[in-house]
Amino acid sequence: MLRLSEIKLPLEHAESDLDAAVCARLAKLGMPKDGLVGYTVFRRAHDARKRSDIKLTYIVDVEVRDEAALLPRLDKVPHCSPTPDLAYRFAARAPRRMDKPRPVVIGMGPCGLFAGLILAQMGFKPIILERGKAVRERTKDTWGLWRKRVLNPESNVQFGEGGAGTFSDGKLYSQIKDPRHLGRKVLEEFVKAGAPEDILYLSHPHIGTFRLVSMVEKMCAEIIALGGEVRFETRVEDVEIENGRIRGLRLGGAAVTEQGGASHLDCEHVVLAVGHSARDTFEMLHARGVYMEAKPFSLGFRMEHPQSMIDRQRFGDFAGDERLGAAEYKVVHHCENGRAVYSFCMCPGGTVVAATSEPGRVVTNGMSQYSRNERNANAAIVVGVTPADFPGGPLAGIVMQREWESKAFELGGGDYSAPGQLAGDFLAGRTSTSLGKVQPSYKPGVKPADLSQALPDFVIAAIREAIPAFDRKIRCFAMDDALLTGVETRTSSPLRIKRGADFQSLNVAGLYPAGEGAGYAGGIYSAAIDGIKVAEALALAMTGRG
Repeated sequence: MLRLSEIKLPLEHAESDLDAAVCARLAKLGMPKDGLVGYTVFRRAHDARKRSDIKLTYIVDVEVRDEAALLPRLDKVPHCSPTPDLAYRFAARAPRRMDKPRPVVIGMGPCGLFAGLILAQMGFKPIILERGKAVRERTKDTWGLWRKRVLNPESNVQFGEGGAGTFSDGKLYSQIKDPRHLGRKVLEEFVKAGAPEDILYLSHPHIGTFRLVSMVEKMCAEIIALGGEVRFETRVEDVEIENGRIRGLRLGGAAVTEQGGASHLDCEHVVLAVGHSARDTFEMLHARGVYMEAKPFSLGFRMEHPQSMIDRQRFGDFAGDERLGAAEYKVVHHCENGRAVYSFCMCPGGTVVAATSEPGRVVTNGMSQYSRNERNANAAIVVGVTPADFPGGPLAGIVMQREWESKAFELGGGDYSAPGQLAGDFLAGRTSTSLGKVQPSYKPGVKPADLSQALPDFVIAAIREAIPAFDRKIRCFAMDDALLTGVETRTSSPLRIKRGADFQSLNVAGLYPAGEGAGYAGGIYSAAIDGIKVAEALALAMTGRG
């Protein structure tokens, strides 16, 4: 197979135009007219830098009759290369008889889900411990907060089958380096579980919350069918470390205290994929001496605009074209105070959601369905903070997050409503007393407030400088009626549980920190890839090859 990239065609091109473009490129390589067997689209993206002339850009993999004759000529024609090998190959296979305890995965977000799936597919029959509930029950509890203001600290947007990614836009792309094409394995497993096949070729694929629910269930069912075990409502309360090695886990949660489950589990190989909100787990691990460090994260607000306005500003007369879908944006501004302000987790045609996991705190996040057809666009507008802003050790970032989440709860009226402010009022330094044309999507509700009290002064100053700068890139971004909702605090983990080249903790053998919570991923896609890497390292160690 040969790969042809940078094939650009007008947005409204005919299917035959792509055929002609592929044949024209192959003709430059000296292929005869009857030499093409067929081709598949590997990637399709759009280039909207010129709103009046939007292009679709393709990467295609072609099959030709005499590939050997064309290969020596590839370096003479731009954007032609051999198609890379995308096939996934298992790093190890479990022996028929294991003389060691089964591997354990803590957490069933994207990282833990893929770590468990890969281990199961390799024959290791993992045990997965998830503090939250199965995804259908968890969804009911999540709606309990959104509709009735009732929080279940163990079953919410952050905790439960599927992790925080289940209640998100379901974005499946990242800027991480992926030389082994592990992301392809992630996408193929998602398609097998029910995701639309277009995620295999779209440049910015997404799934949406409703589809993720059923997909997570199917992947969980496969793990069980392959001999794995999943224990919901099972929280890891302590770790047993002996001579620098993990030896066991002490368990709690409803499955133990109410349902009579086991309270102890012997183990020697544990994937720690707890997510960025498992604060009590971080505190326990720190108390047990597991090495970790504070790391940068970000603080800010969710900002909502009319999706129709974003579409017009990004696509011009092509706004609403189904081949483009709802428009996205990505902006960044470097402030005079040295801070960087940027958009994060932009959700076209989505909603702002209540994402707290602790009583008495307000946290926002963004979510979209596959259709992305809600009236508002939203994104986090956040400012980077570093350990210099929260001195005090590895857990100091958690202290900072909790402080501002509690302040947001207070400003919102103490009933899980979120404080909100019109962009015009925020920039002018006046308290909003009512909301404008952009109706808030956050449930259970938004209370007009002064958001200058909701975050540190340097964050407020940076965002006030950045919004007009973003307006120069996307006209109407600073519209008076745009809505800011507070607060966004969990863009990433505030700490990193460091690991070595063998993916094990620096000072606890057999413990494999992984995913967002350990500080090694950001989002569904990168977390899933990290889960695969850690599962492979664990499998190699269990078979004596690591």
